[in-house]
Amino acid sequence: MVKRLVSYFLRGVVFLAPIGLTAWMLFGAVHSVDKWAGSVLGLPFPGVGLIVTIGFVTFVGFLASNFLTKRLVGTFERLIERLPVVKLLHGSLKDVFNAFVGDKRRFDRPVVVSLNSEGSVKALGFVTRNSVDQYLQPNHVAVYFPQAYNFAGQVVFVPQTAVQELPMSASDVMTFIVSGGISGK
Repeated sequence: MVKRLVSYFLRGVVFLAPIGLTAWMLFGAVHSVDKWAGSVLGLPFPGVGLIVTIGFVTFVGFLASNFLTKRLVGTFERLIERLPVVKLLHGSLKDVFNAFVGDKRRFDRPVVVSLNSEGSVKALGFVTRNSVDQYLQPNHVAVYFPQAYNFAGQVVFVPQTAVQELPMSASDVMTFIVSGGISGK
């Protein structure tokens, strides 16, 4: 009887936790924007901060698309490109966002990749680049494998004979990796 009650409780947690956490995060974000809108803009109405934020983001998108302000946006981005750590983060994030919603969508070629010679182990991914010759990999493509519920990379032990050093800077390779294969030369 107790075992069954514990089982029901755990099923309830599995069902309610994702819903509760999603609602809590969304409410927190809207509440934070509303709080800002109330204190800075003097708009104390619930939800108005979200509307102001959507309007602001849309207006910035308009300015970034406008012929007259493209030079200003380009100058700002060139300034960001001069800052080493900021350059890595901004460039990679910009490329990833463009890959999903921009004019240069890159995650539009889903593939199944056989990971062993028998073809019995497979993974889903997206081709992000048709040629990676500059990384000394002729006849290869770049495939991005999104990871579920993971915010880091993987450590894999491989034989020394399977490792080939690249004649490239570490920052160029890191940019390529962090961007999912979108950034780089």
